[in-house]
Amino acid sequence: MAMADLTVRGAGIFGLSIAWEALKRGARVRVIDPRGPAAGASGGVVGALQPHTPDVWNVKKQFQLDSLLMAEGFWSEVEATSGISSGYARVGRLQPLIDEKAVVMARARSAAAEANWGGKAQWEVIDAGAAGDWRPPSPTGLYIHDTLSAILHPRHATDSLAAAIRARGGEIVTDGDDAGPVVWATGWQGLKDLGQVLDRDMGNGVKGQAAILHFNAAGKPQLFAESFHIVPHLDGTVAIGSTSERDFDTPDRTDHLLDEVLHRVSELMPVLKGARVVERWAGVRPRAKSRAPLLGPWPGRAGHFVANGGFKIGFGVAPKVAKVMCDLVLENKDGIPDGFRIEPLG
Repeated sequence: MAMADLTVRGAGIFGLSIAWEALKRGARVRVIDPRGPAAGASGGVVGALQPHTPDVWNVKKQFQLDSLLMAEGFWSEVEATSGISSGYARVGRLQPLIDEKAVVMARARSAAAEANWGGKAQWEVIDAGAAGDWRPPSPTGLYIHDTLSAILHPRHATDSLAAAIRARGGEIVTDGDDAGPVVWATGWQGLKDLGQVLDRDMGNGVKGQAAILHFNAAGKPQLFAESFHIVPHLDGTVAIGSTSERDFDTPDRTDHLLDEVLHRVSELMPVLKGARVVERWAGVRPRAKSRAPLLGPWPGRAGHFVANGGFKIGFGVAPKVAKVMCDLVLENKDGIPDGFRIEPLG
């Protein structure tokens, strides 16, 4: 490849998405990752793309809404280029309401969704009959149903992105020199490195454990109950996850904590009891101290930029992250929300 116009360090979901957007804008792009595409948390199995609640609106929620609405077009174009399914589908989400207080709050949020989602998706309270047979138990018999939530298969999606990047002439290599501006999208270890350079806490890693079950519920909504994600993938499997472990010794190894998740989910959803476990997965997700993605220039390092800290919403916000980072790096247009910045303006 000729000299790159942009170097991306890190081939997780943020790095690959930024590379793809840059290629579409005509840039020559090199992605460098010693372990190859999606070797970290982006190579996981869950893939629940979910909005935050539609009330108490802020810039982070608006950013996430914009990105979730961009997702269908984003993944459709990637799939058309790569010929590989990302597993994306906007199937919605069901959440059981545990008591009357939760019901009152959920109904109030329906009105907030009408105002803040602009009629592009719904957040409604429905009964068990409307929810159908694919649902966890609800003490009230009522559920939140939103039509904004979507799914994808993280591993398939990153495979599709990597193939699309190569098909458009981009490089993905395990070693190489920087050329042009450099975007650092290097996951939880990158957050720690950034913190050491800046001499302050920028974030850390949170381990998650998840599993894939052999059970075909393709096309059904994703479920969220008792903090568990139950995601029916289009390939005829169901993803179950995940733990959130601040302290861990083995970043990529599963243990009894995943066994406990699987046991509890089988109690919530008896239809899954006895389903064969296809895969057990563990990985560490990058969590910025601010809880929002960290985007923007690397302070004191001209020509270097950071895109990190996706944590649990990385796949959901990736299309918008790619757009605002390419606007900044390639066109010098700064659309980074203030709450996402490494250094505040002024």
